[in-house]
Amino acid sequence: MARIAHLSDVHFGAHDPKIAAAAEAWLQERRPDLVVISGDFTQRARVAQFRAASAWLNRLQAAGLRLLVIPGNHDVPLYDVVRRFFTPLRRYKRYISNDLCPFYEDHEVAILGINTARSLTIKDGRINHEQLDLLRARFASVPDEKTRILVTHHPLFAMPIGRGGELGEAVGRHEDAVRAVCEAGVHLTLAGHFHRTYAEAADQMVAYAGGALVIQAGTATSTRLRNDEPQSFNWLHVRRNDEIELQVVVWDGASFQRGSHVEYRHDSEGWSRRDIIDPPAAGRMSQEQLRQVAG
Repeated sequence: MARIAHLSDVHFGAHDPKIAAAAEAWLQERRPDLVVISGDFTQRARVAQFRAASAWLNRLQAAGLRLLVIPGNHDVPLYDVVRRFFTPLRRYKRYISNDLCPFYEDHEVAILGINTARSLTIKDGRINHEQLDLLRARFASVPDEKTRILVTHHPLFAMPIGRGGELGEAVGRHEDAVRAVCEAGVHLTLAGHFHRTYAEAADQMVAYAGGALVIQAGTATSTRLRNDEPQSFNWLHVRRNDEIELQVVVWDGASFQRGSHVEYRHDSEGWSRRDIIDPPAAGRMSQEQLRQVAG
């Protein structure tokens, strides 16, 4: 079983230091096999913000945690137009990682991160044909029994982001991306961007999407919340590529606690879910909050 902590949208510069420290402590105590962070390390891609994010990551690495990270649109300068168009991710490469499409593989999982942040799109993301070729090539040699996981900052699919059911934008070249994910046999996609936790089978979101399970992370440490959903991150137990346990770890105002807890299984009928009730943690949150973080 692979234990993966999936965080997103930490937004140093618009973060709560107390929550960032609590997330760091939680990760060091639980010691996941891999920490995935799907972009937006900073609020405005400023040097001081990157330095703060880098120091936070360095402490995780110094504690012996393995990381897989990708940039988000907030890691591209917004107001510095020259830097935005000519060296959009120079600071990210200097302070966070020089690898924009990292790959990790062990005896249980194969995980590819792809950068969807672009200079020309202020907040939306895109994926290009070279990256789609990389996606297919990276997973082509992965044995069938391993779980193939794709990480992006921007979701590949349009999904609900508000109480009224309005949909967020899918990544640019959405149809090509979905086709490549299907051809590559991706089992699980992880993303962030909307500051909202969400999970759904891909084939319930768009036709001919293959067998992937789509999982979104909320914001881990930012003070900019959507629909009053609290800060959170995902705690995944990947038992097999057809059996995944998702627990949303939620900030309750004082510490990170267990929120929703769901087991997903895949068979010939697709993905099914079974709620797991954790009474001590469930009492800390309202039923409405549990429904929100369960997706």
